[in-house]
Amino acid sequence: MIVDAHLDLAYNALRGRNVLRHAADQAADEEGIPTVGVPDLVAGGIGLICATVFTAPSLDGKPGYRTPDEAHAAAMAQLEWYRRSLRSLSIGQITGREQLATAEHEPLRFIVLLEGADPVRTSDDLRTFYELGVRAVGLAWKRTRYAGGTGAPGPLTPEGVALVREMDRLGIVHDASHLAEESFWQLMDLATGPVMASHSNCRRIVPTDRQLSDDMIRAIVARGGVIGINFYDKFLLRPDEYGRRRATLADVVRHVQHVCDLAGGTTAVGLGTDMDGGLGREQIPQEIRTAADLPRVAEALSDAGFDDTEVRRVMGDNWLHFFHRCLPPSA
Repeated sequence: MIVDAHLDLAYNALRGRNVLRHAADQAADEEGIPTVGVPDLVAGGIGLICATVFTAPSLDGKPGYRTPDEAHAAAMAQLEWYRRSLRSLSIGQITGREQLATAEHEPLRFIVLLEGADPVRTSDDLRTFYELGVRAVGLAWKRTRYAGGTGAPGPLTPEGVALVREMDRLGIVHDASHLAEESFWQLMDLATGPVMASHSNCRRIVPTDRQLSDDMIRAIVARGGVIGINFYDKFLLRPDEYGRRRATLADVVRHVQHVCDLAGGTTAVGLGTDMDGGLGREQIPQEIRTAADLPRVAEALSDAGFDDTEVRRVMGDNWLHFFHRCLPPSA
């Protein structure tokens, strides 16, 4: 089974993309040619995804939330979209570990991930999100009330410290993608629960704060976490290559291999493509036209010398094992 740990289905649906149709049947927009539709995921054999609840803040005059109440309302609208739209297609939500076994026999299942914690206004909100099936939370995107984030350095705030402790109490997975350097290390010191990076690449190859340093990768590996490789070309290509050529699956493999070298094996890396996250077909590896082409990653890994067991781990088994360890028992 292929697992993709980061896709923004509800966010894209509510801004106008008909993600219930094939990507080829969706209209191009200001972010490019769509690459992800539910039929493409099924056709590609993607059996499990982390489906995000992503609320965009208002930055530089762009539309987005300006208050916690607005962020909360946007998040609830996306959760309702998942309930109404995916479940109408008999695409089930995974909230507990026993459900993962049934996912192997179904065309597609999803785990909900909250990307950016500003929609959480109170601890009661966090409990409500948990009851609605949210099983992973990333505190930041840019800076939030809870933590410094990408392009916005800073620590965990006092509210962030309290939220981390409440997440641990509920058993919610921590997503370290987008955390600033200081907030990342504070999280690692404070959190007792599982930590993953749903969609982050290697800073050794792409030296920006959006990527994980070697020490960060080692810290996540030491916690039993998994790192999902992001397919955005700006996050795959070295600075001297970006804009001069298209990314390829060989670049994806390069990041996979670097994580494996640091981890001492292939058990800590997977896919977190984010290839519908504000970008289009022109900005992902050129061999991939839609999510239906994700099996080509397995071919690229095999061509690079990964054996069949290692390929299965990267394509999905690592995420399945991680969530089986970290999710609560099914209700």
